[in-house]
Amino acid sequence: MRSAQNSQPNEIETPFNLLRNLVVISLIAEAAALIASIVGNLNKQYLTINGYVLLATAISLIFLLRGVLLPAQILLPTSLFVGASYVIIFPGNGLHDINLLVYAVVISLAGLTLGERGAFVFTFLIILTIFGIGIAEISGVLISETSSLTALITPIVASIIVLTIAFIQRALINLLGESAKRARASEREVIERNNELQTFSAGLENLVQMRTSELERANQYNERRAKQFEAIGQVSRAINQTQGLQELLPQITQLISQQFSFYHVGIFLLDANNEYAVLAASNSEGGRKMLAREHKLKVGQVGIVGNVAGTGVARIALDTGADAIYFNNPDLPETRSEMALPLFHSGDKLVGVIDVQSTAQDAFGQDDIKILTALADQVSIAIANARLYEDTKRALRESEMLYRGDIQTGWDKFTRSQKLVGIRRQGLKSNMLLEPMKIAGAAEVNRSGEVYKQKADGNDKSSQTTVPMKLRGEVVGMLNIKTDNDRVWSPDEMDIITAIIQRAALSIDNARLLSESRNAAEKERVIGEISAKISAGTEIETILKTAVRELGNQIGGVQITVEMGSGDE
Repeated sequence: MRSAQNSQPNEIETPFNLLRNLVVISLIAEAAALIASIVGNLNKQYLTINGYVLLATAISLIFLLRGVLLPAQILLPTSLFVGASYVIIFPGNGLHDINLLVYAVVISLAGLTLGERGAFVFTFLIILTIFGIGIAEISGVLISETSSLTALITPIVASIIVLTIAFIQRALINLLGESAKRARASEREVIERNNELQTFSAGLENLVQMRTSELERANQYNERRAKQFEAIGQVSRAINQTQGLQELLPQITQLISQQFSFYHVGIFLLDANNEYAVLAASNSEGGRKMLAREHKLKVGQVGIVGNVAGTGVARIALDTGADAIYFNNPDLPETRSEMALPLFHSGDKLVGVIDVQSTAQDAFGQDDIKILTALADQVSIAIANARLYEDTKRALRESEMLYRGDIQTGWDKFTRSQKLVGIRRQGLKSNMLLEPMKIAGAAEVNRSGEVYKQKADGNDKSSQTTVPMKLRGEVVGMLNIKTDNDRVWSPDEMDIITAIIQRAALSIDNARLLSESRNAAEKERVIGEISAKISAGTEIETILKTAVRELGNQIGGVQITVEMGSGDE
């Protein structure tokens, strides 16, 4: 039933599945067209011809299901050709009818069901039909709404279009045929390959087992590498989160010991004179004992650490018993392997040594050396950054102290020069103070920089609040508020008072800076004018007279004498 039958010579083989799909699709399309004709109340001739075409397609399906392919191959395009021709001629518009497009479908069906020869036979029949309809319309035998538009060239053009469609479809079908041949060839090749693969699969089992064991070893190696990289990440996070050496270095030794399972990890820093490598941090119990007694090694002389501190070159002792430089430390009796790596700052300055010890011989592989070298570089950067941070903090503290001293000195000088003591307002009157007053809590406010409050008592019925006047954190004055009753100031009121007094301090300081700038500018101007007058003289007597005259003008009520030489007899 599924095998294909060969048509006449030079016709392509029509598979059963393809023909069945074409018939089913045609049945669905024709049934839809019949339903549309009924719903749209079209001409009864349309209904009749659609019914006949549907019946013929159903008969084709019956032939096909019985295994008789040739009648189905012929009947499917023939019924559609006859139905389309009938619709075009009788109820249609002749050569101007839209149903002419159905002829393209007829040619396609003929090519798919009957092959190349069938396609060209139906093409010839369609061309004959087109010329017949055209002659009938020109001669007046066939009259429709558009028959007057038909000219002698109309059937010729329509025939050329039909031929073009036939050739294009034929080319596409040939292309599909070639693709099918290539697909069948590929299928045969795939079958051959599958046979080869089945033969080869038997040998793969042993190979898979061998690869599985290798993969397990690789996984163990990767897990170890992952822990090493995790250690690098944790050290990096510790470096980023911790700035002080006292907190950072112990964290690094603990992380390296945990991630690499090392017996002892210590970090040595060189002293100021580069004479000793001093232990700064360690994770082991023996290391903590050495820290307690301030353990240090002579640079270039004692142990592997001292050797690295002197040469700046990493050293590894895979068997400490056979290493001549190894220092047998009683606090670390279980050491069997040791590795010391130099810590450099700015590429060439040695700042310390990181010491790693293990209880197993040959404990350090090439990967360990690479990872620990990378960690040593990070530790070097961390040490440099921590020292820079500490230096910066110290410089900042010194700058703040100097700045505060400058503020106090400047304000004292300014208040003396302006004879500024303060101001007092009582009632509606404000008076400048001629001498300092005794203010409650003045010493406490000046010392702590905080608000001082004095409540009313039996001797003094008034309460007082003293608020510091701060300028950039430095107390430069104070505000005293005295009330006749025991008043409690709300937080909002205190915020307003504090804000006003701080703004006043800032404004006064701006005025001070402006006054000092003006004085400095005036001084420079006077010096410049005097210097210009003195420089204009060419004789010694004129220069001296000019100098004493200008000094006398600037400093009134004084006697000025200029004596040349050292003053000795």
